[in-house]
Amino acid sequence: MSTAVAYRNRDPHFSVLQIPRWRANLYQFLSVEVWGNLPSSWQRALSKRYTSIYDQPFSKKWISPYISYYYSNKNYLDGFKPPHGKDDYENFQDFFIREFKYMPENNSDWVWPCEGLLCDAGIVGRKSNSSVKGDRRNLDTIFGLTENSLPGSYYFSNVFLHNKNYHRIHAPISGTITHIQHIPGDLVILRPWIYVSDPSLPAFRNERINIDIEDVQGQTWYLSIVGGPAVGTIEIPASIVVGATVGKLQELALFYLGSTCCMAAPFPPRHHKKNAFVDIGTSY
Repeated sequence: MSTAVAYRNRDPHFSVLQIPRWRANLYQFLSVEVWGNLPSSWQRALSKRYTSIYDQPFSKKWISPYISYYYSNKNYLDGFKPPHGKDDYENFQDFFIREFKYMPENNSDWVWPCEGLLCDAGIVGRKSNSSVKGDRRNLDTIFGLTENSLPGSYYFSNVFLHNKNYHRIHAPISGTITHIQHIPGDLVILRPWIYVSDPSLPAFRNERINIDIEDVQGQTWYLSIVGGPAVGTIEIPASIVVGATVGKLQELALFYLGSTCCMAAPFPPRHHKKNAFVDIGTSY
């Protein structure tokens, strides 16, 4: 029986899991044809109601069993601190948006901006288009560009962030922000293994924030931070504005629950291939 690839883990890294193709097709139908056909305003309203559960004080009790289930390292949380200067995690949402006590250090000029599964990757000029609501769209759509704005030699990557992954996006390089754009859209399910032939389909149609950064060599790096169901908000710091200078691994955005981060870079990654797990701050 043909299968689709997924992943599940009890560690920060992942192991591959196979699910039947029929199940992937069913999930895709429910995501795109059922949930995806609801008005976007309904999707956001329902997602907001769902995420409100994680803001309740009682949800704090879920953090410890959640860590026990997903991580073999029971001291995993020791590397992080509560968000917004808090002394403790007041609810489950605080765990989702936890902060590093100390950011990873790496001498490389180019690093991964987030952690998660590299679910889609390839040279821009060789990537096939996606069909969204009957329209064929190329990768420019994701980043809010006009057709053929992305150089064909650029390398596209899409990192899927599971609910358990670190929920902040950081600059992959040092440089200057040249463009910020919010694109309204749907909130269809993000999990790439249900979109067998097109794992980046949600990035073409979902709500997202795009940030372009020009590096010191004058090359532009394109990032698209994509929301999904139960992602109530994607927030960017007040300092992240057009014209601002950012340092490598400076925070660009945070979001609640799962998301994906797409990137178009001037060259391919040197250390990772599709379906590998990438850690934030590791060499690109």
